Amino acid sequence: MPESVDRDVYPEPPRQTPAPNRLSTIPDPVPLVVSLFNFAIDKPVTAFHDWMERQRAKTRLHYYHREFRRIPDITHCLEEDYVCHFEADMQWQRDFLVDQEIVKIIRSRVQACRTREGDSADQNCAPLLKQYAEVCKAYKSRYEDLGYFSGARKCLMKQRQRMMEERKAAAQENANLE
Repeated sequence: MPESVDRDVYPEPPRQTPAPNRLSTIPDPVPLVVSLFNFAIDKPVTAFHDWMERQRAKTRLHYYHREFRRIPDITHCLEEDYVCHFEADMQWQRDFLVDQEIVKIIRSRVQACRTREGDSADQNCAPLLKQYAEVCKAYKSRYEDLGYFSGARKCLMKQRQRMMEERKAAAQENANLE
């Protein structure tokens, strides 16, 4: 750093801040409005807010998501037990929504992996793609072809038909092997 400073390039700052040159004798209204707002509106609202926070701190509320107890499926219901049928149907609807969300989450993971990996997505996202295929297969096997007005009973009948077809196919394979 040079010893002598060029005063034309770097002038010295003034030693004292000059007093503002008032052109008018009327007082400035801005500080008056700010202090009026502070004492009339801000202070009472802040005091009320702080008091409410102190009251709330005494009785702390904890918010959790709603937990439903697990209802037995419709196979455990008696023939004329309509309440059990209704509860099983509501449980089926909750399971349906949960399964939809699972498929959405896995799909978003696959999309994020494809976006991240680019051209090599098929190779690098193979485990996710396999998981997505399994989830979609399970979802389709349970909910496909049920229609809009589906429920626990209709889903049970679909599963029963699928299980009967699987048993017939297994019996035919056993017969072919013998």
